[in-house]
Amino acid sequence: MLLFIDNVVTNPEPAEYMSVLQLMAKGGVVMIPILLFSMISVYVFIDKLIYVIKNAKAENGFSQRLVKELSDGRKDQALLICRNNNSTGRIFENGLSKLGKPVQEIEDVMESAANIEISKMEKHTGYLGIIAGIAPMLGFIGTISGVIKIFYNISLSDNISIGLIADGLYQKMICSATGLIVGVVAYAFYHYLQMQIDRYSSRLHEHVLVFIKSL
Repeated sequence: MLLFIDNVVTNPEPAEYMSVLQLMAKGGVVMIPILLFSMISVYVFIDKLIYVIKNAKAENGFSQRLVKELSDGRKDQALLICRNNNSTGRIFENGLSKLGKPVQEIEDVMESAANIEISKMEKHTGYLGIIAGIAPMLGFIGTISGVIKIFYNISLSDNISIGLIADGLYQKMICSATGLIVGVVAYAFYHYLQMQIDRYSSRLHEHVLVFIKSL
């Protein structure tokens, strides 16, 4: 009896393990667009984040330095400061080109330039919002189509087993889980970029206010 128990304990059935790719493959054809959306969202996020970080930078005391150079009559030096400050510099460079004109006209030109720079930062970020909405829906579509297929197979078979239903259902639930994960990540990416752009816009308004007050 002891030998029999020992034999049972020491010879367990080998467990089945699946790689991530094998698990994804069980989700069906719907997994293809979901995984494609995940790659697009990561690419758009990294590309726009690099662009925003690079162009939103402005040296400390940018507007104060600009005002000082202008008050000393060194417009060329002020233009040089602008050209070394990416998006913020391009906005103020447009303002400097209108010096001598009414303040309202200078402010309007700078506002138009600021809108152009911010729209460049927001370009393509809308794709993240679209992916955040579509990816979970695709996941649910994959799951529903899988459930329909399971019940169709049951209708053709005289043998209904929990194993048959559970096995097919867990495979199709992979679609829902992956779709939700991709959607949540894309949603987070989109709002993180918007936070960075809003922060830049707030700093930009502070610089513009200091500049306009000095005119």
